[in-house]
Amino acid sequence: MESPELSFTLAYFVFSLCFVFTPNEFRSAGLTVQNLFSSWLGSEDVGFIQYHVRRTSITLLVHSALPLGYYLGMCIAAPEKNLGSFHQVSDSWRAFLLLSLCLQLTSWTLVIYWSRRRWHNHPISRALQSHIQPPHSSWGSVATSVNDEFRRIDKFATGAPGARVIVTDSWVLKVTTYHVYMALQTDCHVTVTESRQHQLTPDSTSPAQILTLTVGSINPAVRPFDIRLISTEYAELREKLHAPIRNAANVVIHQTITELFLETFRAQVDLNRPYTLPSGQEVEPCIGCMQAPAGTKLLRLCHAEGADTESECQQCFCRPMWCLSCLGRWFASRQDQQRPETWLSSRVPCPTCRAKFCILDICVVH
Repeated sequence: MESPELSFTLAYFVFSLCFVFTPNEFRSAGLTVQNLFSSWLGSEDVGFIQYHVRRTSITLLVHSALPLGYYLGMCIAAPEKNLGSFHQVSDSWRAFLLLSLCLQLTSWTLVIYWSRRRWHNHPISRALQSHIQPPHSSWGSVATSVNDEFRRIDKFATGAPGARVIVTDSWVLKVTTYHVYMALQTDCHVTVTESRQHQLTPDSTSPAQILTLTVGSINPAVRPFDIRLISTEYAELREKLHAPIRNAANVVIHQTITELFLETFRAQVDLNRPYTLPSGQEVEPCIGCMQAPAGTKLLRLCHAEGADTESECQQCFCRPMWCLSCLGRWFASRQDQQRPETWLSSRVPCPTCRAKFCILDICVVH
């Protein structure tokens, strides 16, 4: 029969490991620093920088208290050791207690130092100070810029809470347990350095390719940092990232069938006849993404191209309302996913008026 001391040690070790490297089960149960101290941390959407300054500080304090918690737990689990009496415990337990207290005291001292001058000494604040340049006159102004862009819905965000990657219009951010790495898009360059194949992932049973990218900056005060993402998210990252991406390791990046189709789709549409807007008509934003201009118009041209004598395509009378990317994704979503070889020759309904069209009927607006 196992002793209470061994049982508690194993249980506390597993709990501590899961609390620091939080699995989905702990996150679902609310056993995270973010959830336990949510009332003090505030909202990430309201103040991204302020939230993570507080989060990293309280995380350091809580994690450094785990050894002391183990000692206090052993006082209950193994009362015969007399751990509650400092003078009666063995030298090894006395040394463990002193180290635990020193670790907790050091953490509190460090957090108090960080909090001086309104958190001016915090590592995240120091990272922001590296980016003080016009039009920003202080690190608080830089923080406001990051907060404003994080609130936008068009940002790219991926990864687990302990290693999140966020790309906004001006910033590349990596959120870790104890720090937030950041680089200005105008100053940084990204390099694909490594690729790993994983047969199983937490979110899928199919194999996944994990890419490692190094974000460097021409700003000497900004240290390079690595970000990781699944290869299927690489295309979305590339669309949001304005900085150049180099492939130093000659990594072959696997794409989804939809992404491969979109590349062919764009190439084919570029060969079609362009559409010139009538005078006085302006290009509106795409109603699918509300970001890119509506750069496509559907015209029944396949019969003129000689594709079919009796074409099933219909005339669409809608004004330009969709960008090429959104229309391509709509086209792919209406296909038989088991027969990708038929996608280019298929016909789908217009997403607005339901008139059938094929790829030859799509014109780029000039």
